[in-house]
Amino acid sequence: MNRVASQITPCQPASSGRIVLATLNAKYIHASLGLRYLLANMEMHGGVGLRAQTQLREFVIQQRPTQIVEELLALEPDVIGLGIYIWNVVETTQVVRLLKALRPDIKVVLGGPEVSHETADQEICRLADHVVTGWGDVSFPKLCSALLNGPKPLMKVIVGEQPALAALALPYSEYTNQDLSKRLLYVEASRGCPFKCEFCLSSLDKTAWAFDLDPFMAAMDALYQRGARNFKFVDRTFNLKVDHSVRILQFFLDRMAADLFVHFEVVPDSLPDRLKLLIAKFPAGSLQFEVGIQTFNPEVQKRISRKQDNTKTADNLRWLVHESQAHVHADLIFGLPGETLESFAQGFDRLYQLAPHEIQFGILKRLRGTPITRHTADFSMVYDPQTPYTILQNSTIDFVTMQRINRFARYWEMVANSGRFSQALSLLLRSKDDMAGSAFYHFLTFSDWLWRVTGKTHEFALEKLVDLLFEHLTAMRGLLADEVSTALLADYRASGARGKPNCLARVLSADRIDSPGTNEKRHAERQGRHVRQQQGENGQAALQVHREAIKRAAAAA
Repeated sequence: MNRVASQITPCQPASSGRIVLATLNAKYIHASLGLRYLLANMEMHGGVGLRAQTQLREFVIQQRPTQIVEELLALEPDVIGLGIYIWNVVETTQVVRLLKALRPDIKVVLGGPEVSHETADQEICRLADHVVTGWGDVSFPKLCSALLNGPKPLMKVIVGEQPALAALALPYSEYTNQDLSKRLLYVEASRGCPFKCEFCLSSLDKTAWAFDLDPFMAAMDALYQRGARNFKFVDRTFNLKVDHSVRILQFFLDRMAADLFVHFEVVPDSLPDRLKLLIAKFPAGSLQFEVGIQTFNPEVQKRISRKQDNTKTADNLRWLVHESQAHVHADLIFGLPGETLESFAQGFDRLYQLAPHEIQFGILKRLRGTPITRHTADFSMVYDPQTPYTILQNSTIDFVTMQRINRFARYWEMVANSGRFSQALSLLLRSKDDMAGSAFYHFLTFSDWLWRVTGKTHEFALEKLVDLLFEHLTAMRGLLADEVSTALLADYRASGARGKPNCLARVLSADRIDSPGTNEKRHAERQGRHVRQQQGENGQAALQVHREAIKRAAAAA
């Protein structure tokens, strides 16, 4: 490490040369926090004048590689730094392949979690000139200075230098006004994680490190004063240091506005009273918690080094749902070593009974560098060699079952997490006698049926999905048509859609006659769609705002 660092010591300003920082985001609404950290630290750690020579460009994975390369080359760069993640490595490999074919003189530098491990196995790393693994805030600026001014670095793979957090320039002034108005703003009050869950890259961290709160809160206030109202904290364990959590929550409470939205990821079994008192004060639609449950199976938890008090976790979830107005998004992972379909179903049902607003149903992925690979032989873990490296089968879940669960996850997203079928979902997941049964197996039955009938997992029009739910609930589940129609009608009206599902055609035709309050309702519907577009992946919070607007319009009528 010392040898490498000595070869990329900051120099005086370059007489010529340009640096472009770029990445391919999954969606436009995402704004890269990592690139903005690099941009903010170019001057401090790369030398005087280096920041002025650096430009930031963001693309999306849906764009054609040739278009991306054309835009990059138009900037006449000498160095291109690319952020590589599990979701963009395939597309970025095509970009790098074209760049090196067209302009081999341009130095391509890679960084990010996807290329921080197993670099020798990746085509994109072989194509690139340099790879910075781990933290790049300091090492990338130093490397750029050396590439432009000398001495030329000899090492291709450079182990990122991890500085004290106080030595980093904060990146938040790098968010543009357009970012503030149209995109999610990612922020972090800490880095790292003290827990060792083997499926997560954060398990490689020795601990968690907190930023000095005074400059961090000053940066948050500056964002707020510029008009920022959407803050997504990427801290793995926001509630780890209660004093910090309290101060941050109070900051947002003191600045509460109708359009303020804040997202945190929290440790599920730690929610002291000091936090509860503040959480309870947030109004509906302003606060979202991502709660990583992953599994309720104690044996599996122990096997993957996950420490979690399941009783406290359940109590805290119950409190958040019933005693606060926060939107609760809970995560589960299917395919962990030793987890069976039956044990996962039990955990899913337990979580469903706790009634979080969303259950994010994930399939295990073998992230490069994670310790989950130590179970590969013992549990016959077979992963897809292509991104996102999803588990295909293991000793307790065969390939056919894994495919069924993949479809379950997709359909769950469409029906449950979309928020468009709250009343129909309650019918779908209950037993006929309202007493016994499993929500998991009820939805799995629906999932299998939906696949058998349609043969697809995407591109369902809302009206078609309404008709399919009606058919399944009446023909397959034996529920009364009037009961099912009433539920679907309420859901469809709440969605603000203006189509005409076949099963609801008669009553919706009668609705077409305008009545008092119709214009107000339509305005609320348009406003709801706009909010959902702005908030992207936080659509559930937007949906709540949308529903409240419709209720107000209905009351006005």
